[in-house]
Amino acid sequence: MTFNTWFLPIRPVSFEENVIKIQLPTQFFWEWIDEHYNHILNKAIQSVLGPQGKLTYIIADEKETESDLKISVAKSNDDIKAQTPSVKPSNGNTTFNSNLNPRYRFDNFIKGEGNQLARATAGAISDNPGETSFNPFFVYGGVGLGKTHLIQAIGNRIIEKFPEKKVIYLSTDSFTVEFVEAIQSNRVNEFQNFYRNIDVLIIDDIQFLTGKEKTQDLFFHIFNTLHQARKQIILSSDRPPKELKGMDERLISRFKWGLAADIQPPEYEMRIAILKNKAEEFGMTISNDIVEYIASNITSNIRELEGCLIKMLATASLNSKDISLDLARKIVREIASDRKVNLSIDDITKIVCEYLNVPENKVRDKTRKKEIVLARQLSMYFAKEYTKSSLKTIGLHFGGRDHSTVIHACNSIEVEMKDDLHLAELVGKLRSKIELHTS
Repeated sequence: MTFNTWFLPIRPVSFEENVIKIQLPTQFFWEWIDEHYNHILNKAIQSVLGPQGKLTYIIADEKETESDLKISVAKSNDDIKAQTPSVKPSNGNTTFNSNLNPRYRFDNFIKGEGNQLARATAGAISDNPGETSFNPFFVYGGVGLGKTHLIQAIGNRIIEKFPEKKVIYLSTDSFTVEFVEAIQSNRVNEFQNFYRNIDVLIIDDIQFLTGKEKTQDLFFHIFNTLHQARKQIILSSDRPPKELKGMDERLISRFKWGLAADIQPPEYEMRIAILKNKAEEFGMTISNDIVEYIASNITSNIRELEGCLIKMLATASLNSKDISLDLARKIVREIASDRKVNLSIDDITKIVCEYLNVPENKVRDKTRKKEIVLARQLSMYFAKEYTKSSLKTIGLHFGGRDHSTVIHACNSIEVEMKDDLHLAELVGKLRSKIELHTS
């Protein structure tokens, strides 16, 4: 299955001057093969073609040039340096890498009620950067909701429509590191001049500027210069400007000059659309019941939706298994942090005891009756799986027992399920009942 999944879709393109060129169906294939099979491919290329042999990848569904999308398996030090994004000025030249990820585009950004304003504003800015009243454009929202995707999509669209414009994307941490390096090498003026000549400045996670007084002061002057010159400024943050504690009030005031738009967690229909879109992008075929199950249980984080699909694909491939609903349940339990907030230990205990027809108060007693012990162990087992409570806290809910008792209970259930089909079936039924309460 590994070969069929990762290598069968590869198409040869050309072989010239010791360079083999192949075509991959998606960017995800590129990243997966580079991470997991790079060493094997490198060894094979070197063995057959010698030290000068190279392998380049071209992504079938991207419109960018080959030089933007290829990677070399036989990487030299120069190759590695060339792949490292850099926006540092050099001898007054303005040649630079915009650092934009070509995968982040408007056509694969799923629109929904939670991002409607931000998406519409982003489109308007892309058509007329620096000339709208949305300057700066301040996008904020929780982790994994698509802020980075959206602000980079603006940059990519601007480059397409206005290729003469200088567009830079970077994280706040990168900006700070470059500033420190400029101080150490006495190039602060050069650093400032470089950024003052940018047409579109896109900075991610601006909240990490809090507490960095010198960097804030420098950014304040760069901001003023760009804004006065009608250059576009785009920022993202995990919170609105007014909640940026430790940020210079002058900067907060300027962040409010344009438009601050939030991105909310995706609604159910949007989560379905995201999953189907990503599954198609990854070349996955999954049934509607799997899509609906994931969308029902991962509710607040787009990144977790994507991560769930990637982990399912990887697990199925590495273990030669089909993508099934059982696999989806397993993966969701492992990565879906947001589903561990709807149930308490008492809720789980009530579900287990009602199903087994055991009085709830009995599982807290010291009795060793078989049916009581089973209900207690199952309650501990599911409490560990479905809540964020520590082992110590779980133990206290069951008559003041310590964490070692909880560990023993969980291990006992895991071990016995392997040999006891009845118990395995019971655990499955209880899990289904519990998960009805987590949706």
